[in-house]
Amino acid sequence: MTASAPGRQPELAGLRRPLGAGALAPPLARLGVVLAVVDEIDSTNAELVRLARGVRGSTGLPVRTDRGAAVIPPGGVPASDPVGELASDPVVVLVAERQSAGRGRMDRSWQSAVGAGLMVSVLVRPSVATRWLGWLPLVVGTSLVRTLRSYARLPAVLKWPNDLQVDGEKLGGILVELAPGPGVPPAAVIGFGLNVTALADELPERSTSLLLRDVEPALLDRGRLLTALLTDLVGTISRWEQAPDEARGEYREVCTTLGRLVRVELPDGTSVRGTATDVDEFGRLVVDGRAFSAADVIHLR
Repeated sequence: MTASAPGRQPELAGLRRPLGAGALAPPLARLGVVLAVVDEIDSTNAELVRLARGVRGSTGLPVRTDRGAAVIPPGGVPASDPVGELASDPVVVLVAERQSAGRGRMDRSWQSAVGAGLMVSVLVRPSVATRWLGWLPLVVGTSLVRTLRSYARLPAVLKWPNDLQVDGEKLGGILVELAPGPGVPPAAVIGFGLNVTALADELPERSTSLLLRDVEPALLDRGRLLTALLTDLVGTISRWEQAPDEARGEYREVCTTLGRLVRVELPDGTSVRGTATDVDEFGRLVVDGRAFSAADVIHLR
């Protein structure tokens, strides 16, 4: 399919209408979600981390009282986190039409044409023991895959740890950050980006979008899609809080990295080649018996 063909441009104008918080708020309120939609911001994740630290932002969302922030890697929680048990709190969601400093894993930038995708951050306080927090990015990925399969009927999978892919092409990504504070339960900020109506010339190499995958036009409505994604995500986090040990099996079922020959590229510039056989109890990728929590993984076959 050539989604950039001239005949599709008028259709794109309708599909890329601005999101409106007014229409989205009622169904999301039933989930216990507080929502704001902004035209532009530096980073939705950065804004919610600021709120979690008690810094009032420009979005009108409720301020939190935590301080500090750190990225949650799969299988790891910052050692400075003093909190052993976390308490539940209402879910806060921020959506932006454009970001001037959006980022993904490994501090890579994340850009999207206005109206062509979803750029979303979610502030939660998972009610799980701290040792389970390293699973949150993988739990989020599992939820998004489930929605893309059921809602958009796409054969979505996860490339470890949480790249959303279809047939080896990237559809979206996830970044989860922890915002702990002394004496209070830490908040977690879940950020995800999803390519919805992006054209081939608007995307990086080896990327795709729902439009390019021939998803039914009615399902490309971003408000409808966002509601479906958040509905499953809120429910998934709630179930994970009740049975955190079940996340491992669910993740294995959607992770396309397992069983593959891979190259693991480490932050120090070295790399390891081997077969990815499992994710361990901390969510780390196991390659020939060695576990990795912070790395880039290249599928070799």
